[in-house]
Amino acid sequence: MAKPALLMLDDGACFEGTACGACAEAAGEVVFTTGLAGWQETLTDPSYHGQIVAFTAAHVGNYGACHDDDEAPEPKAAGAIFHKFFLPPAWAGALPPRASESLDRRLARAGITGIHGLDTRALTLHLREHGARNGIVSALDLDRPSLLRRAKELPSMQGLDLAREVCCRHPHSPEPAEAGGETAAPRVAVMDFGVKASILRHLLRQGLRVTVWPGTTDAKTILASRPDGIFLSNGPGDPEPCDYAVAAIRSLLGRLPLFGICLGHQLLALALGGRTYKLPFGHHGVNQPVKDLQSGRVWITSQNHGFCVDPESLPAGASPSHWNLNDGTLEGLDAPEYRAFAVQFHPEAAPGPSDAACLFERFRDLILQFRS
Repeated sequence: MAKPALLMLDDGACFEGTACGACAEAAGEVVFTTGLAGWQETLTDPSYHGQIVAFTAAHVGNYGACHDDDEAPEPKAAGAIFHKFFLPPAWAGALPPRASESLDRRLARAGITGIHGLDTRALTLHLREHGARNGIVSALDLDRPSLLRRAKELPSMQGLDLAREVCCRHPHSPEPAEAGGETAAPRVAVMDFGVKASILRHLLRQGLRVTVWPGTTDAKTILASRPDGIFLSNGPGDPEPCDYAVAAIRSLLGRLPLFGICLGHQLLALALGGRTYKLPFGHHGVNQPVKDLQSGRVWITSQNHGFCVDPESLPAGASPSHWNLNDGTLEGLDAPEYRAFAVQFHPEAAPGPSDAACLFERFRDLILQFRS
């Protein structure tokens, strides 16, 4: 039986719909993503921790959910918002190819509350005009004054250290057992601030031996494991409160080749002495055009971030490497003196285009050059 639900933003904008998933309540920063597919990868991306994700795609859930598409063991988004959401009866009892269950069931198992049947175009335009807002999706409390009061009390994303909440608790290696033991393959220490499974797969495909470390690990401990390179992962929240990570990265600079993605890009910039700032509504989707300044090529990239690096704050020895052609924001930096580079977008492209996957090869080659 359909259960009514409300989405209440902290500025009083309210949207009516029908509950899906856990049919309970979700609270967090409401952002929109423009990808037409890859919903499961989006909802399980740790970078969305603490956020309610509105999908601009008109139809969501029609190909179900597949365990192989998870970017983390459990969905990390706080909640989900859809226009037309495919529920199991729409398939007349038969799941689509590859699907292990419906997306609705996947959300319900993870305790994620969603809302569907609302005008996501109107919501997206509201967020573009007024910026990302805190909000609540509820199928439990439909009292609008109560929801508005509670939405206003939610903490701002600015100042939140969410990476600490999603990083692993103990070091581990994603390599299969048969790949263990002594080998000449380069060893990479991944500092986990919310790393995606697809990023680890890309590193492994380059023939690298990977060990994932909690993002709170200090530089001395990581160096004691004798890695050949350092990878700084993606992750959620504001980079500035992650002073533990900035301190560790600063101590690692110049010691080994270093590659960062998304939050890792922002943390590298802070470690170099740069600054970050919050974007009005962020970049969330799979169609962001980015120009590679070295080659002059334009890549279509997958992105998910609400904070950005101020290019004017970069010190001598660090320079912009990529620009966003939509709004002119910084999308990458190079620090050759430290054998370090990073990008704001997601070259692993899950979901999204694979234009920038060559950056993993660049990281591998940089490590091999350093070892020789």
